[in-house]
Amino acid sequence: MDVSMLTVALLACPLVFSLIMAALPKTTSYSVFAGLNTISVAATLVLSVVTAGTMLSSGQNIDALGLWLHLDSLSSIFVLLVGIIGFITGVYSISYIKIDIKEKTMPAERTKQYYALFSLFVFTMLLACLSNNIILTWAAVEATTLSTVFLVGIYKNKQALEASWKYAMVCTAGVAFGLFGTLLIYANAADIMPNAHEAAFLTSIMPYADQFDPMLVRLAFAFIVIGFGTKAGLFPMHTWLPDAHSQAPSPVSALLSGVLLKCAMLVIIRFYSLSIITVGDTYPRTLLLILGTLSILVAALCIFKQDDIKRRFAYSSVDNVGVVALCLGIGGPLGIAACLLHCIFHGFTKALAFCMAGNIQHIYHTRDLNKIKGVVEIAPVTAALTIIALLALAAFPPFALFISEFLTFVAGIQSGPIWVVVLVAIGLTGVYFALTGIALKSIFGKAPEGMKRHEVPALMIIPEIALAIVVMWFGIATPVAITSGVEDATSVVLNQSVEELHEAPLYRMVFSSQTKTSEVN
Repeated sequence: MDVSMLTVALLACPLVFSLIMAALPKTTSYSVFAGLNTISVAATLVLSVVTAGTMLSSGQNIDALGLWLHLDSLSSIFVLLVGIIGFITGVYSISYIKIDIKEKTMPAERTKQYYALFSLFVFTMLLACLSNNIILTWAAVEATTLSTVFLVGIYKNKQALEASWKYAMVCTAGVAFGLFGTLLIYANAADIMPNAHEAAFLTSIMPYADQFDPMLVRLAFAFIVIGFGTKAGLFPMHTWLPDAHSQAPSPVSALLSGVLLKCAMLVIIRFYSLSIITVGDTYPRTLLLILGTLSILVAALCIFKQDDIKRRFAYSSVDNVGVVALCLGIGGPLGIAACLLHCIFHGFTKALAFCMAGNIQHIYHTRDLNKIKGVVEIAPVTAALTIIALLALAAFPPFALFISEFLTFVAGIQSGPIWVVVLVAIGLTGVYFALTGIALKSIFGKAPEGMKRHEVPALMIIPEIALAIVVMWFGIATPVAITSGVEDATSVVLNQSVEELHEAPLYRMVFSSQTKTSEVN
């Protein structure tokens, strides 16, 4: 099959399965919906690995449907995140939702809604990653809200409905600013380009970026950061995130935090790449440096107040999205590489953390950390995996996030200002204490009297074992495929060749060391 057709097939696969499930009656058995969704995410995984792998190995960008779809080394990273984490959370959903139905927290007839929207959610994220049309990209990000708002409120209790309503209102209003910024870029491009019909296509716009009006681009970039930063959970537009992530089913929380936030950041990265050509890197870097630092500090202040384990993990997401923005603000080859590595590593780590929170919730029938005690006695496998998730999320070595956060500090010390590095270090330290406190008080605490020892089903354990292995493996010996893919993506963001990136001595030293370590292992 032609590679461009593979890209179309990748995009169409979850959409087709979503429509099939939507067409089935509500009375269809649970096994049918679960089976169709599993086939959907499995096929999406295979297609994403084959398509993105082909692109990365050949080094040739892939265009499909004319100029409408575009896959390069940057979007390949995020397509793979959608495919892999979508599959893992889809498998995890099988037993998770079945238990919800058994315990009557979700009616059986709502199975259709859950699985149809799950596959639709995967489709909208893939569309946001693959779209080359900036208007369609905005529509895809907006569509992720429409496809997930009913997943956030699927339990239909008071808290879930409030969270879904807040999610819809804040994100829709926020992303509208992204539309304003997108239209400003489109209008500016249409005035400059010889063929105005191509003014909405990013690959057609980029060669003319140096001719754009600098004032318009500055204004557009501010709107874009506010708009898509709302979806990513950047301060001060993050207020929807703790409510939505805590009330959604844990597989959905894992997808929201592990993948969706990164898709929104991908859009910001694309416009960042355009802006630095037009106005230089000082303005976009300063804006993202401020928002990234504030996001980290606010998350550090808020996370200690949370007694709900999923809300605590949600504020950790605000913190980590702040790290991604901070890396973009630091800039340079090392800062951008750290940004992309953090997107990858945090995606897997946060998926593991939210799934483990789901296991604990099903065992204890609560998310209140004051009532969750002695997990190591009640469910030792879940306890072990949760400890790994907490340590990995706190960026302790030898877990993957340690590498990306270490590179963030190295890049920050190299580029300055040093006071930002100090503030960020203080903020991250606070988050680390909040996460490790869960292990000390809840995992190793004294178990409630009379509570019997029991574990969740195997399908809620096996996917998490795979994630735990990945976050440790990537920390001990990051595969060459990842480091080389990140290098290629960094060159796309900075509009430079890989050889030009290696002219930065510190970057060359770090990445050549990473590559050699991976090759030896």
